[in-house]
Amino acid sequence: MSLPNPAELIRQMAVDLRAHLARRHISEPRYIGIRTGGVWVAQALQEAMGDTSPMGTLDVSFYRDDFSQNGLHPQVRPSELPFEVEGQHLVLVDDVLMSGRTIRAALNELFDYGRPASVTLVCLLDLDAGELPIRPNVLGATLSLAAHERVKLTGPAPLALERQDLASASAL
Repeated sequence: MSLPNPAELIRQMAVDLRAHLARRHISEPRYIGIRTGGVWVAQALQEAMGDTSPMGTLDVSFYRDDFSQNGLHPQVRPSELPFEVEGQHLVLVDDVLMSGRTIRAALNELFDYGRPASVTLVCLLDLDAGELPIRPNVLGATLSLAAHERVKLTGPAPLALERQDLASASAL
């Protein structure tokens, strides 16, 4: 099975997001990308939407519920939200939805900044391996992978998807 082209997915996601925002009468959403791949997708999506407003970035490392098991990622950077969260309509963007734990962590962090009017979740890929009841409002594609496989987004330009085999990596 070949992996989808991120640029094509993002074009369709922009169409779907426009429709979603129109149905909800949202005219000036604020975009927030989850580091790192979600930031790249958010930038591309915001460009496809023709929106030039400032974009926020979240690093959810300290909000993850598996922090004590996995430790701290060596590339932790501060979150940057160049706008108020309180009362805003937010478009939260991630690259790959797997367990849902990153999204849960992102929502926890966002609410520390204030109470948004709404949060629209946008994901490039859903690996259909959810552990939490979290589903995107706008989705590029759903992939079903073997338990030992993962997908990684590389970028920022051009965006590309790579299949990773954890079984062969652990055999090294």
